[in-house]
Amino acid sequence: MSPRETAWGAYAQIAEVLRQRISSGDLAPGSLMPSEAALCDEFAVVRNTVRRALAALEDDGLVETLPGKGRVVRGEAPTQYAYRRIAADLRDRIERGELATGDPLPSEAVIVETYGVARGTARQALAELEAAGLVETQHGKGRFVRRRP
Repeated sequence: MSPRETAWGAYAQIAEVLRQRISSGDLAPGSLMPSEAALCDEFAVVRNTVRRALAALEDDGLVETLPGKGRVVRGEAPTQYAYRRIAADLRDRIERGELATGDPLPSEAVIVETYGVARGTARQALAELEAAGLVETQHGKGRFVRRRP
């Protein structure tokens, strides 16, 4: 991501860059995450955008906040990111026919409550299904199972 690239969803892009740093070992288990200010400077975004990215990492179990210390990379990485687990579950429901063509998908709010994740995590799961061609968004109405060719 270039420093000037701050389109809607920038926090998800920042979270993905940080996930890659964690999985590659650049940010080792037990190490402190860079400060919010340092990440704001690096990605040329406001603090709220950085906080959303860090919250997504906490939701995925990659980072934890330790009082008096800051955000630390967790020692054990989860086997699967929360958004991928949610997307896989919804994909399975579609493939089994539980969610048929034209059926509405659960809303972001329902996914947040059902899976106990942040709204950004729910949004990322739904975006993954849309990118796979399984879901289409009808603005103002919601997301629906897409017709298959």
